Amino acid sequence: MQSLLNETAGLVAFVRTVRAGSFSAAAKSLGTTPSSVSKSVSRLEQLLGASLFRRSTRLLAMTPEGEAFYERISPLLEGIDAAADATRSHLEPAGHLRVSLPSELGRMILQRVVDEFMPRYPEISLEIGMTDRAVDLLRENYDVAFRVGGTAQSGLMCRTLAHLDMAIVASPAFLVGHRKMSAPGDLRELPFVRYVIAGVPYPIPLPDGSELVPQGRLDLDSATAIRDAAVSGVGAAYLIKRIVQDDIDRGLLVEPLPGIPLGTVPLQAIHASGKMPSLRLQVFTDFIASIMAGS
Repeated sequence: MQSLLNETAGLVAFVRTVRAGSFSAAAKSLGTTPSSVSKSVSRLEQLLGASLFRRSTRLLAMTPEGEAFYERISPLLEGIDAAADATRSHLEPAGHLRVSLPSELGRMILQRVVDEFMPRYPEISLEIGMTDRAVDLLRENYDVAFRVGGTAQSGLMCRTLAHLDMAIVASPAFLVGHRKMSAPGDLRELPFVRYVIAGVPYPIPLPDGSELVPQGRLDLDSATAIRDAAVSGVGAAYLIKRIVQDDIDRGLLVEPLPGIPLGTVPLQAIHASGKMPSLRLQVFTDFIASIMAGS
């Protein structure tokens, strides 16, 4: 059999196609055409004597042989990238990073990324998506996702950067129509603008260890939208305190129970780059961690 080392392009095309979910998406990440990616994968399949994908006009799915091959070849390619980064460790961090940031935290820190990080590391280019959706790092070809709260996705590396204080807030006008809150149980009477994931409202942990499942007429999946709705008086909101602190200082939002501790949630950097993330990923993650630490 011809050596697989002679089919490096096919190996890379195969792994990128698995992670991106289609030949078109893989081609975009590689800077080539879908036809070229498809032909590279076909040559690899001919060399292996096995079909790696089931192809149809509407579906591209791995065969059992493809799944087995991906499990073995993907770590090897990541190891090659890690080895290259190790040899370049004395050089300036360089290369492209595809990053997913939570919407409101992204809005809060983006200016510092532009003003401080990019001038400091001129050889690093960034593609930043800002969404509260839990992106699929492998299939959507992200290098790193910063997420608030824990992650249940297996096979990923995780680093906790900070523990973020939470707050329940509402507009002063909204609270006029409700009696004064004096205990955490009173919060059950408040209508909330709810943060909903896959149709399930995000619960609010209370100091006594119980959880409040908020009630309300408006469900959203973006912290930015929830904050805007709360300022408009639609309902109360459970949000990271840091992103609403300015609204509290300006009187746009108030805390119905300011003395009640609501605990913290972790901010995590999640990546699939094996045990040794690239140097560019390390310096970017360190920069975000420094921002969240207040430096």
